Amino acid sequence: MHKLIIQAPEIATQNLKRLAQLAGADQISAVRPGALGHQAFKLAHADIFSQDAVAAFCAEAGYDHAFIPVSARLADIGLVVMDMDSTLITIECIDEIADMQGIKPQVAAITERSMRGELDFRQSLTERVALLAGLPQTALDAVYEQRLQLMPGAETMLRAVQAAGGKTLLISGGFTFFTDKLKPRLNLTRAIANVLGVEDGKLTGHIVGDIVDAQTKADELVRMREELGLRPDQVVAMGDGANDLRMLAVAGYGIACHAKPLVKAQAAYALDHTGLDGMLAYFD
Repeated sequence: MHKLIIQAPEIATQNLKRLAQLAGADQISAVRPGALGHQAFKLAHADIFSQDAVAAFCAEAGYDHAFIPVSARLADIGLVVMDMDSTLITIECIDEIADMQGIKPQVAAITERSMRGELDFRQSLTERVALLAGLPQTALDAVYEQRLQLMPGAETMLRAVQAAGGKTLLISGGFTFFTDKLKPRLNLTRAIANVLGVEDGKLTGHIVGDIVDAQTKADELVRMREELGLRPDQVVAMGDGANDLRMLAVAGYGIACHAKPLVKAQAAYALDHTGLDGMLAYFD
């Protein structure tokens, strides 16, 4: 049996009733009222075979939806794995660093194509980082202090997961300069990212060591899951770009967060209209 979770900034009562009819649900109840940054409702005993009709209705109405096993509880989720750029935070750090170099449009165009899956991530990252050569390292501080913002709902989601005993992994194709600051700030269990080369206080234009790519993300999720002795259905992964697809695929709950069309099409779940706290409604 499944429950159907409907989420959006505002949800009309008549639309909820229509969705309950489409899904064959027999009960509607509010989820975590007042605790989330949006409205969320649970439709009990939903028919999974109504998924296409429900998806079409929600797309038209601007609602997020998810069919979730009725037994799913937050206490059973032992690990939440997150991408950083445009997932845990609202910006693409490399684009903002490039802005300090006066080349944001060029770098952002490459970033967008990479996230859409049109370019090989490793190659595109190497090319983008090379464009940053000579930039003072202080530019990174400026990006963190002036431009980096957490995605709406991120802190609410993380506090709830941590309170329930879950562990967290931030794994990014971005840079350790930022993940190393976010890890203690958000009390994350582990953080993994790429290391930017720096010499004499300036970026070298190179990555130091291995590049964190799509396969690395999937491998590190599996490694931490096995370390913790968890089943796949006890793991949530959240990401937005093509570089996250393998990671989302090996998680029990792979959630495309404000994602590119390719990612949303392949992910099992999606949050388009709500913040990261929308994940919590799945496990109410």
